[in-house]
Amino acid sequence: MIKEVFYDWGGANLWLFHAVNDLRSPILDRFMLLGTQIGSHTLFPVYLTLIVLAAVFAATRVKAPDPKQGQGVAVRWLTTLAILCVAYLLDAALIIWAKHFFDFPRPPLILPQSSIHIIGKTEYYRSLPSGHASFAMLIAASLWPMLDNRQRWAAAFFVIWVGVSRINVGAHFPADVLASWLTALPLVLLVRMIVTRCLPLHETKGENNDGSRHV
Repeated sequence: MIKEVFYDWGGANLWLFHAVNDLRSPILDRFMLLGTQIGSHTLFPVYLTLIVLAAVFAATRVKAPDPKQGQGVAVRWLTTLAILCVAYLLDAALIIWAKHFFDFPRPPLILPQSSIHIIGKTEYYRSLPSGHASFAMLIAASLWPMLDNRQRWAAAFFVIWVGVSRINVGAHFPADVLASWLTALPLVLLVRMIVTRCLPLHETKGENNDGSRHV
């Protein structure tokens, strides 16, 4: 009964899966496959490197009479990196535990092969939750306070792109993706609350020179 309500959604989970999975075209297939590829947690070292470079650039380009302003930007970026790394480790442990605990089948295992479209590697087991969708939300939520409005739109698009791609390529049901978003976001918020309370941040609230906001 619990699974029928919270996972099957009275049949809506399956209906939504087919609605997204049935969207096909050569260009869309490549686009969705790319969304799956960039949402892989194995790319964490790459994302971390890019974020560190962005942090260094943001901290060093601040030009102000008061050197503490540049130090403030550096501190906020270091805090963001700490949040990202801690949340990544906790999220990875949670994903591994949840996949083994629930052990839900993926679409190719329970649906007729002729009714679904598979792009890329075919996977059969441990559908809940989606590691890709969770990782995308983790990255976006961790960086959110440091992003300007346009960057936030890009981050939101990144999260949706990766999540929808996992359905479109036939790897996950919509409930898997939604569950991942709803666990990764609170996890990042919890880690941010703990980290910001533990670190000695004495910055006035407001907007920085680089357009980002305080953590």
